[in-house]
Amino acid sequence: MELSYPKVKRKANGEYFIEFTLKSKRIRLLNGQKIKSQLRPNDFPLKERKVRAELLAKKVYDYLENNNYSFDNQVPKNELELYDYLVAQKLSEPLSANYKKTIESISKELRGQVILYKTIPIEFTNKYLNRYKNPTSFNTIRRHLNALLSYLKEKGFEVEISSLKPRKQTEKLHKPIDNIRELLDEVKSFNGNLYLCCLLTYGCLLRPHREVRQLRWGDFSDDLKYISIGGDRVKSKRNRIVPVPEFIREQLSIGKKENNIFTNTPIEFNEDYFKTLWGRFKRVSKLIEQDQTLYSFRHSGAIEIFKRTGSITKLQKAMGHSSINVSLTYLRGLEIPQLTEDDMPVV
Repeated sequence: MELSYPKVKRKANGEYFIEFTLKSKRIRLLNGQKIKSQLRPNDFPLKERKVRAELLAKKVYDYLENNNYSFDNQVPKNELELYDYLVAQKLSEPLSANYKKTIESISKELRGQVILYKTIPIEFTNKYLNRYKNPTSFNTIRRHLNALLSYLKEKGFEVEISSLKPRKQTEKLHKPIDNIRELLDEVKSFNGNLYLCCLLTYGCLLRPHREVRQLRWGDFSDDLKYISIGGDRVKSKRNRIVPVPEFIREQLSIGKKENNIFTNTPIEFNEDYFKTLWGRFKRVSKLIEQDQTLYSFRHSGAIEIFKRTGSITKLQKAMGHSSINVSLTYLRGLEIPQLTEDDMPVV
């Protein structure tokens, strides 16, 4: 038998994959990359993943039956096939989930132009970008769009890069929190998981939406006094080891090393979990001020460290920044005065 029908299976971490035999060789696939498909079951919510994996199984089986039981014998016949193939290749790279979503969204818009014109007119590209009135959104999409267009061009797809220049944007600061104790008490009465997230963001200066959300008990030392996070889960790509203050340890009850600290299972909450909780909390809070976010706890923790130590180097290590220059910029954003009248020359 050349090919067995793919079986849908699930890993311990909740990810689905398909497994089958092709020419006596066992093959496992997590996505549709090998058949030039953008189908990625594990990008969907947990409840939808099995159905999407079953769809992937059918697509892979049909593809192999129609292509002489091979993944490699089909060359793009036209511009649309080349475009689809290159986009699938781009999405198969180790990209962040948010970046993949952005590229998928952009590529769907561009695909309509390829169908109509066999290319992507620069007039459409510029019009697409001009939809974004907010300078920050405009610059973000412009950067991702031009990166995708450049990738397509390098791989042989004829296309022009957008001629629009980046727009000047004003930095929006996360306002520090003065009444930390009162606000934490209010958060605690609202939701236990959000409370623990705020504690870790403030007391350990971890980034809430990834570093905190993905924490497992195995990331803690046996006495809960330290957290160790690998560079693959840190923005700076460097390993982080941070102390855990006693007021946080008092809230912890250690579980199995492989379990997430919030779900107590190997599967963590989705990437928008704390963002959604914070939005709900803001609507009922009597203490939250404008421009205060979850990151405000991290900023407030940074201020506290700087006030206590006066050391940029210690602040850099605590924040997990890749360089002191980043920390200096961060301090300016936090509006901490670096010079006082007492520091000035005297006669």
